[in-house]
Amino acid sequence: MWPIIFPTIPLVDYIKKAYNIHPDAKYIGFFDFGCPVTVIKDQELIKSITVKHFDSFVNHRGFVDPAEEPFFGNNLFSLHDEKWRAMRNLLSPAFTSSKMKGMFKLMSDCAARYADYFVEQSQKKPLEINSKETFTRYTNDVIATCAFGIEVDSMRHPKNDFYIFGRKGTNFDGLRSLKFFMVRSFPRFTKLLNIKIIDDDVEVFFTQIVKDTIAMRDEKGIVRPDMIQLMMETRKNEESGSLNIQEMTAQAFIFFLGGFDTTSTLMCFAAQEVACHPDIQSKLQAEIDEVFEKYNDNPPYEAIQNLAYLDAVLAEALRMYPVAGFLDRVCNREFQLPPALPGKKSVTLKPGDNIWVPVYPMNRDPKIHPNPDVFDPDRFISNGKTPTSAITSLTFGLGPRMCIGNRFALLETKTLFAHILRKCWLKPAKRAIVPIQISNSTIAMTAKGGFWLDIQPRDKYPA
Repeated sequence: MWPIIFPTIPLVDYIKKAYNIHPDAKYIGFFDFGCPVTVIKDQELIKSITVKHFDSFVNHRGFVDPAEEPFFGNNLFSLHDEKWRAMRNLLSPAFTSSKMKGMFKLMSDCAARYADYFVEQSQKKPLEINSKETFTRYTNDVIATCAFGIEVDSMRHPKNDFYIFGRKGTNFDGLRSLKFFMVRSFPRFTKLLNIKIIDDDVEVFFTQIVKDTIAMRDEKGIVRPDMIQLMMETRKNEESGSLNIQEMTAQAFIFFLGGFDTTSTLMCFAAQEVACHPDIQSKLQAEIDEVFEKYNDNPPYEAIQNLAYLDAVLAEALRMYPVAGFLDRVCNREFQLPPALPGKKSVTLKPGDNIWVPVYPMNRDPKIHPNPDVFDPDRFISNGKTPTSAITSLTFGLGPRMCIGNRFALLETKTLFAHILRKCWLKPAKRAIVPIQISNSTIAMTAKGGFWLDIQPRDKYPA
């Protein structure tokens, strides 16, 4: 049981301790606050469960009653069985490569604006940034324009409502971290106390945003290639039925949650490691400079997507600091596991049994990744390219239940890094803890002491 109320170690280190109890076992068992969990350690068995036998492990563990908290309980992550399949099929077209290409210009404009802001401010005086706050402002602006059709500049207008309510709805530090944990682990108890994950004012704000966006598009005949538009199109499909405002808002918010908080966390860890390794930063800038110079400082979607070393840097950041320390599934039909160790008996999982995939421990396992605590992007380079599986493996999930927004998250991250590193140097600020240590103050993956960078303009950057 992770001592979350009085945490002494980070959650991921607690999972890692359990993972290492029987190093050679294909799986182990432990209790998650009274709930028995089978932790699958064998890579082939993980693939079998999440891909080949996906129909036996379709759902995540449910902990929010959609009837009690529809804003959170009706989103794609929380939905089960056929409701999940229907929603997944509905939303998937919003995240194809062609849709990402259509959104790229919006992302690139946001990223260029942030890079210009850093140069402008750092030329006036030494610039130290709180990376988490800064990068969430960027992800906020990207989601606002790509998903909602709303243009905001959260660096120059820091108190805009979209950012304020977004930050409030996705902040799981301190007491909110405890509240999330209580709802997840003791749902009946928190239901009696009417404890909710998302505050009412946040729900009201996002619901109104969705209502206003739909009304404006209907009135003016606006059509955009985004999630809101796809959900609006369901109104034309009489067979499958249309989504109501509540369901639309739930999907829009989980998209916001994933893009706002988890993506900014990836940016923070990656930027901090790049700042701490000048050789890696120089190599990255050389790759970026070549592309920007080739395309007169306006690289297209394909050029950003083909930045192989940047891919490797992000793959390594995702390996060392996976946003989710573990993946979960619930067994929905009997499934026989092979013996955990030679000479032992097989185990049959029953419907309702919980399994975890220990992402963080596996990513730090020296038998899988030699020198696992060393930030080394070159481990992911093969013939000058970074395999796609290296970027998406484990961290974004596996199989049909893989994170639907992983392409979006990676593209907005790559776009920001390309623009910033084209014009700026990143250096660890004096208050930053180097090397990075994982914080034990929250269930979310974050750095002890926070993320702090000094931003310096490069001697050579486009005017």
